[in-house]
Amino acid sequence: MTTLVLAGHGTRSARGEETIADLTDLVRRVRPGVRVERAFLEISSPPLAGVLPTLPGPVVVVPLLLAGGYHVHIDLPSVVAQARPGAVVAAPLGPHPLLAAVLARRLAAAGLRAADSVILAAAGSSDPAALADVRAAARLLAVRLSRPVTAAFAATGHPPVAEALERLRSGPAPRVAVASYLLAPGFFHDRLRECGADLVTAPLGVDADLAALVWARFDQARRSAAGQARRGSSLSSRMISSALSSRDGR
Repeated sequence: MTTLVLAGHGTRSARGEETIADLTDLVRRVRPGVRVERAFLEISSPPLAGVLPTLPGPVVVVPLLLAGGYHVHIDLPSVVAQARPGAVVAAPLGPHPLLAAVLARRLAAAGLRAADSVILAAAGSSDPAALADVRAAARLLAVRLSRPVTAAFAATGHPPVAEALERLRSGPAPRVAVASYLLAPGFFHDRLRECGADLVTAPLGVDADLAALVWARFDQARRSAAGQARRGSSLSSRMISSALSSRDGR
């Protein structure tokens, strides 16, 4: 049986770690017959490099990350290659319409009004592809809300949240709402809460749609790996057949 490993970045926030633990429990309840473990790339315990070698059978690692970037493209594959070379690494969670659905619910719970401007605020990255993923997520949320959504960044990336907030305040909207594009409480969410917006949502947190998205990434990764294995087997068969034909011909 294939084991699902949820790979988080890690946090110094106790509430953040509790949120990831609760999300893991929810993911387990969706498919109780599948083993589900959680681990972290850094800071939090248990470390991914320590968990992977202990697991029996096939493993699929689903990054608890909302966009591509260094951790998705470099850090995580490096850890997996060293600790569990045969493990399959799934795509990051975002962008995806299910995340837009969760964000819309968080905004509604925070008191979003019809005339409010909306910022989708992420931590940010030095990787342009990761920033592009966040902007794609903003477009999905804009479709969901039927209004423009501005992508902005709390740390690295343009525009910074403060700049986006200032620009929108100069427009006709009476209020500006910030949708927190973060999985759990922690350093970056604290920065968003202090940004000066009229309302800031809770992080994505523990949600049935988020659990469903984890399993969707798990299933996609397994199908992709199976397809690659079939293509590899077919290629090997053709190469063997070709080699035998060449030998018989000689």
